[in-house]
Amino acid sequence: VQLVESGGGLVQPGGSLRLSCAASGFTFRNYYMSWARQAPGKGLEWVAQITRGGDNTIYADSVKGRFTISRDNAKNTLYLEMNSLKPEDTARYYCARGPRGSVTYRGQGTQVTVSS
Repeated sequence: VQLVESGGGLVQPGGSLRLSCAASGFTFRNYYMSWARQAPGKGLEWVAQITRGGDNTIYADSVKGRFTISRDNAKNTLYLEMNSLKPEDTARYYCARGPRGSVTYRGQGTQVTVSS
């Protein structure tokens, strides 16, 4: 199993970023997928999850209405569109296999820094 995140970087408050996660080594379309994040000095926070076919999504209250999780099963890729970013969104973002509470693998992460 391999999950490789990309798309992180430095962005100003109010800006946007799109994260991607390339999955390999397993049948991507058979699994719920999630995004999680970890800010400096804090624990891992689940952010969002998506069903196998992409027809249902769930978000943490802290990102609801600003973030959108999606997937392309033909490309074995998971996405996280992040809008209206805030300094408190600064964290390392991880792609994870499985729904909240049942994650079995996660990637190395990509850093997102929101600062002016």
